[in-house]
Amino acid sequence: MSSTQSVLAGRLPAAPKNFGRRPARRPLYGSDFGWAIAFVAPYAAVFFGFVVYPFGRALWMGGSPSLYAQLISDPLYATAVVNTLLFVGLGVNLTMFLALLLSGFFLRPRAWIRALLAVFVVPWLIAAAQACISFHWMLISPQGMLDGLISALFGFDGPVWFGNRWLALGSDIAVYIWKWLPLWTVILIAGRLTIPRDVYDAAAVDGATGYRRFAHVTFPLLANLYLVCTLLFALWTLGEFTIPYLVSNGAPGGATEVLATLGFHYAFDLSEPALGTAAVMSALPVLIPIVIVLMKRLEMREVQL
Repeated sequence: MSSTQSVLAGRLPAAPKNFGRRPARRPLYGSDFGWAIAFVAPYAAVFFGFVVYPFGRALWMGGSPSLYAQLISDPLYATAVVNTLLFVGLGVNLTMFLALLLSGFFLRPRAWIRALLAVFVVPWLIAAAQACISFHWMLISPQGMLDGLISALFGFDGPVWFGNRWLALGSDIAVYIWKWLPLWTVILIAGRLTIPRDVYDAAAVDGATGYRRFAHVTFPLLANLYLVCTLLFALWTLGEFTIPYLVSNGAPGGATEVLATLGFHYAFDLSEPALGTAAVMSALPVLIPIVIVLMKRLEMREVQL
């Protein structure tokens, strides 16, 4: 057995015989039951008023099959579905991959790196609406700051960022990564800090350094956290409205609409709230499996470092 395996095996506690079994619950009587109801009732009321009722009403409004037939017949809906898949797939995976790499960089024991980390988290602290409006005006042509810099530095006019579907969608994704990258980087830094130092020392004795240490020690121990963060981030991103709406606003001609902004367009611009609800609810076939996988991962009872 290698040194790394010995350290890992030595740190794993033996699971008790009744591991995974829920302890027997003692029933509540009298005043205990009354106090339990008094504490639970406000939270139950809030949950019903702000989660159960809105979601149930949305299901009722978007439950007619004719609405989905109308959606399928609209070319904007197919475009929005593709855009949503690209926005979620690229935005989530690029953000998490970069966060994984940067989490290792920011753990280096150097003063300037610690100072850089403090600056790095600033985008996450900035309000999304103000940041998105700023990016919109920086990218808008021809008076945008980015095109002005390209013209001043290289002597030619920059592209019309919101005149091309892929440039506009790429701008939305880039701003989304810029906004959320600091949060997931800090979370993965916290995950790396939970890995015991003697595991790395044992890996060094076995000759694992650099890439091999990352591939055989760091990533396997962070894999569960990485997966849970990725699934949770995908849930958030499926309903993202602020950045696609305020950065590109569907330009050019609705070519960068995602399901959230398309539903808003149907509900408020075309005065068809049921169709807008159906557009958003059509993401449920993708969203529900993600929720199930996420809950299964959170319910795992494996002993971890």
